[in-house]
Amino acid sequence: MAERTLRGARLGGQSFEDERGIEFAARQQVGYNCPQGHSFEITMSVEADVPANWECPRCGAVALSASGILPEAKAEKPVRTHWDMLLERRSVAELEDILTERLELLRGGEIGPAHLHRPARKSRAAAKS
Repeated sequence: MAERTLRGARLGGQSFEDERGIEFAARQQVGYNCPQGHSFEITMSVEADVPANWECPRCGAVALSASGILPEAKAEKPVRTHWDMLLERRSVAELEDILTERLELLRGGEIGPAHLHRPARKSRAAAKS
């Protein structure tokens, strides 16, 4: 491997290509203002879509474009709760029927935790005989 290395060149330091005759892409400077009072510019292509906000390189806050470009409002989905998802599958009347059925089974001792189902106590009259 040592015989294949370039001698006299720094690692990643210099390009040996000549810049004559090369046309660079058109660029623009886009300014941003941070809520913390920091101002900075980012170099972008003229053809690029300029974002409305950019992360501040000093503090990490979201900086807004100095040219007045406003961020697009995102269409947010309303939060769906468990109740909302349940109502998508069943009507309130069906849910009431299921609740009544399950409560009867629970009270009858057929379902539920074992510690809730104690054996029925014998009446005193049955215990004396």
